[in-house]
Amino acid sequence: MLKKIVLLSVFALSACGWHFKNNEVLPEELRTLTFESADPHSDMARILRNQLQLNDVKLVSKQEGISKVRLVGASSGSKVVSVFKQAREAEKLLTLNVQAIVDVPKKGAYPLEVSVHRTFFDDSRAALAKSAEKEMIMKDMYEQAARQLIIKMAGLHKELNQSK
Repeated sequence: MLKKIVLLSVFALSACGWHFKNNEVLPEELRTLTFESADPHSDMARILRNQLQLNDVKLVSKQEGISKVRLVGASSGSKVVSVFKQAREAEKLLTLNVQAIVDVPKKGAYPLEVSVHRTFFDDSRAALAKSAEKEMIMKDMYEQAARQLIIKMAGLHKELNQSK
């Protein structure tokens, strides 16, 4: 009996088009933004812009009284974490650090910083395949960093309400 009720409720909810609203997470001041970046065509800027739009953030051109998010920089690096018997690099730790500033008019600027880490098995005998794999991993890291920035922007609710 319980299975039938659960099954019926799942079918009813999926049939009516019910879904969570993502834009409810962000504060009202951050639902319409101006996006700035030193390099607007970089991978990080492009992916962050796309993630903002996926979260129902309306991006507008520079206007007075509109909040802005400024991508300050993205830096990546790698460290060797293990080696083969022949003293060649085996595994690397890839790191991506992203800094951004959310500037809300009459409330202040809020710096945001996220770091993403991934391990990468680096076999020098398959250099071409590994470079393509590394590019895919870096793209995934950019997407994760953009999602983390949006989560941190959603966490600004408390700070924005205190400064009213």
